[in-house]
Amino acid sequence: MPTVAGRRPRGPGRPPAERVRERLAAVAGPEVAAAMPTGYQRLGRVLLLRLPEGFRPYFSVLGAAWTRELGVASVLVRVGPVDGEFRRPQVERIAGDATETEVVEHGIRWRFDAARIMFAAGNRTERRRAGGLVRPGETVVDLFAGIGYFAVPAARVGRAARVLAVEKNPEAYRYLRENAALNGVADRIEPVLGDNRAVPLSAGVADHVFLGYLPDATPWVARAVPLLRSEGGQLHVHCVADARGGREAAVLRASAAARAAGARPNGPASAREVKPYGPGRVHVVVDLPLRPPA
Repeated sequence: MPTVAGRRPRGPGRPPAERVRERLAAVAGPEVAAAMPTGYQRLGRVLLLRLPEGFRPYFSVLGAAWTRELGVASVLVRVGPVDGEFRRPQVERIAGDATETEVVEHGIRWRFDAARIMFAAGNRTERRRAGGLVRPGETVVDLFAGIGYFAVPAARVGRAARVLAVEKNPEAYRYLRENAALNGVADRIEPVLGDNRAVPLSAGVADHVFLGYLPDATPWVARAVPLLRSEGGQLHVHCVADARGGREAAVLRASAAARAAGARPNGPASAREVKPYGPGRVHVVVDLPLRPPA
């Protein structure tokens, strides 16, 4: 049926946020509803919202409305920044009870608890790129494996023969093992539970070492260099940098750390932006082709 000019279309064809706003207006009034943020992140069966504290009296209304509109099992609200060494999200559940979920991304299945494990949708391109960097038969070491962000693509997409995946957080480690099995690569991923500075790792074995820790993995370059094959390999060092000139500065910083560890360049270093990281800041990854000390 055609719409009358100047009138807002009604019914399920309207955006979900508009329908949620309408439900909120019925309870809180049009002024509150007009101020409601409309953005959301869907992580499989879990919805993640950002709501100002002033909306707290309406959390239950909003949770029920979003659940009804999108058919999710739970709704979470961010109540603080990602916290601590394990980078645990600070969230509050406002609807539902099941927070374990599964996301399919570029053909890879990721299972995790959205209330306890951070899953950055903005890293999806870098997760895919990680698989493309690896060649069949290579050996990979991931010093901050999490739930398998780079380890699983390295094994599944890159066809690495062996992936040593180190993770300190027991909860993330459990999902690392699950995700390796879910994606049919458990035979080539070797999960290691523990602090990567303390667990025993063989020197001279790696074609790639992933250092996916924020805000800055540069202090772990010295730990990674001895793991590289004698003929050379690559470090992939993640950090947060200034939006202007930050990539160049990140390359210089990571290269200096590699030189201090006795490594020699084995090709040109480069950096790419992964995603924005707050005002004036970006998440950057530096690719460093290196030879370890002779």
